[in-house]
Amino acid sequence: MGSLGVPELIIIFVVALIVFGPKKLPELGKSLGKGLAEFRRASNELKSTIEEEVRAIEAEPPARYSSEPEPESKSEPEPESKSEPEPESNPDAKTTSETNLDAH
Repeated sequence: MGSLGVPELIIIFVVALIVFGPKKLPELGKSLGKGLAEFRRASNELKSTIEEEVRAIEAEPPARYSSEPEPESKSEPEPESKSEPEPESNPDAKTTSETNLDAH
């Protein structure tokens, strides 16, 4: 099927004129125009939303999809070196974990 040409549109207009009459035809055309405009606006909004989501997904770093579990790091505690001076015992001094908690 091809697109509608001028002769087909004239036939459709004449049939609509006969069916609806000359008084209702302008109202019908106005309603049809508003409906088409609303449909076009909604479809453009949907299209832009989908494009934004695709861009957001493409901007994310790729996730690692692997069937193998990640190896656990085997970190052994390092032996304490005697060269570092021990901190003075201060009852008001905060430990590093307490400082980190305060930062959040």
